[in-house]
Amino acid sequence: MSKKDKTNDIENEQMDAVQNEAVEVEEQTAEEKLQDELKQEKDKFLRLFAEFENYKRRTSKERIELFSTASEGVMKTLLPVLDDFERALNHIEEDKEAEELRKGVLLIYQKLIGTLEKEGLKAMEVEKGIAFDADRHEAITQIPAPNDELKGKIIDVVEKGYVLGEKIIRFPKVVIGQ
Repeated sequence: MSKKDKTNDIENEQMDAVQNEAVEVEEQTAEEKLQDELKQEKDKFLRLFAEFENYKRRTSKERIELFSTASEGVMKTLLPVLDDFERALNHIEEDKEAEELRKGVLLIYQKLIGTLEKEGLKAMEVEKGIAFDADRHEAITQIPAPNDELKGKIIDVVEKGYVLGEKIIRFPKVVIGQ
């Protein structure tokens, strides 16, 4: 073997070594790239999964709320009928001759109230003399308070308020002391 051939062999070996290192670097780089892509895909998956879980929670909460207030429109239209029943009962109680009529109207009223309560409707209890709360009451007028203790407090309840589930569908209309 000549000197030239030996030099060529050495150069070839060096070139092969450099190429092998380059291939190893490329393989490492490819492996690192794949690991980075895997991390990114895992991150995307976790974010998507979290978004889906939030969506499921939100929609189930909305569904429960929808079921609890689905009859809100019907209940609101029946509230004036309840008011009329109560006025009729108050008027009939004054008339002693209409005892049988009063019993019949009272039975119908109680049946209607019972049915609406089964559907989640409840009358709001508002006592005279409690502090006025704008979040729970609707003030229709103010009158001079009979005494200093009733200033800013409820003096009279003009119309009952009602709650369907936990939502107020009609605020009680009250008169407050000034």
